[in-house]
Amino acid sequence: MRVTATRATRRRGAALVALTAAGALALTACSGGDSGIVPSDEGGDDGGNVEIRFAWWGSDDRHKTTQQIIDLFEEKNPGITVVPDYTDWDGYWDKLATATAGGDTPDVITQEERYLSDYASRGVIGEMTGVDTSKIADDILSTGEVDGKLVGIPTGVNAYAMVADPQIFADAGVDMPDDKTWTWDDYVDIAGKISKGAGDGVWGAQDYGFNEAGLNVLARQKGETLYNEDGTLGVSKETVAEFFQTSLDLMANGGQPDASRSVEYQNAGPEGSLLGTNAGAMGVWWSNQLGALSDASGHELELLRLPGESQFDRTGMYFKPAMYYSISAKTKHPEESAKLVDFLLNDPEVAKLQLTDRGLPANESVREAILPDLTAADQKVADFMADLEPDIVDNPAVPPSGANEIQDIMIRINTEVLFERMTPDEAADAFLKDVGAAIGG
Repeated sequence: MRVTATRATRRRGAALVALTAAGALALTACSGGDSGIVPSDEGGDDGGNVEIRFAWWGSDDRHKTTQQIIDLFEEKNPGITVVPDYTDWDGYWDKLATATAGGDTPDVITQEERYLSDYASRGVIGEMTGVDTSKIADDILSTGEVDGKLVGIPTGVNAYAMVADPQIFADAGVDMPDDKTWTWDDYVDIAGKISKGAGDGVWGAQDYGFNEAGLNVLARQKGETLYNEDGTLGVSKETVAEFFQTSLDLMANGGQPDASRSVEYQNAGPEGSLLGTNAGAMGVWWSNQLGALSDASGHELELLRLPGESQFDRTGMYFKPAMYYSISAKTKHPEESAKLVDFLLNDPEVAKLQLTDRGLPANESVREAILPDLTAADQKVADFMADLEPDIVDNPAVPPSGANEIQDIMIRINTEVLFERMTPDEAADAFLKDVGAAIGG
């Protein structure tokens, strides 16, 4: 079916369910909203040929694969030419902001959750129609809604999880934790024991304080949330301080590197991380990074739930869309743009080319199509997500406008904490002040 109904009339789709014997995840039905995209008032280019621009970020491998997908789309859709517009993550948002300000917005835009509300509130992206969303669960699809309007469709889903190296655990003489029962104190204790048992140059864990996703999980475990539905902050000073205190506790017992090394490892990416260089037993990463970490380390790494999932009144982990596809609100070719998005999300041949590069596919049928081609690491991700699903209470609200600044705020404040230029309480005050100012709440 096509997206035609508002959220109020959509039937609630079931969330992810158990894997099949082959390891598939299943997602159930839902629909979307009425179009807010400006209809075309111009004919096609060159007597019927239409040209649309597609913007995305990523690695050279993603660029190469996406070009193959574009070639396939053009082959199946004569008369539509797709112009690639890509760069790496660091340059993507500056480039997109410049293009938008100059009235040269791409027709199809790859979005990330921190930026979705901002682009929607400024009228850059419109409410979408013409895309089949029948195989995407409602609770996943609704993460692309702003003010009740579907402005972004998830490409796939990830979870923020603990990645562990069983070989380093064994070398240190430390048992792997039961990830359904371990607490945050257990995490600190285990990391310290690994550092002592593994010898010089190997640590129990890499610092986790540079990414707000970990704070969001802790907040949710304690019945709070990083952002409320109305776009205001929903996390308490006590929880933020507790989050930063864990890093100091880990440094104090030797469970993680000192401040200078922690900053270096943070800037090194998966390949240069503690796990990637066989210098650490644990690190918190998005689940779709398991393959890159495994390849870099040469070890069989495992995914674990974050600590604290059974420690409080509820669980805190959630499914995060890896990224979204949106359509310019002022595109001159809304139908062709929607056709491209539909193709990217729903075509089995696209899925076989892309695999899990844009997250574990949100579409059930295309996910099943790629099962035989999944790497061992990606199969672990699929299994982990299916095992996790029954214990997920809900998914967070879409971050408000201004949330794109939180990453820089987290990095700056966490660095101050690691170098002990701020206490956790001072860091919590600074975090709430700076993020509150960024989001206007």
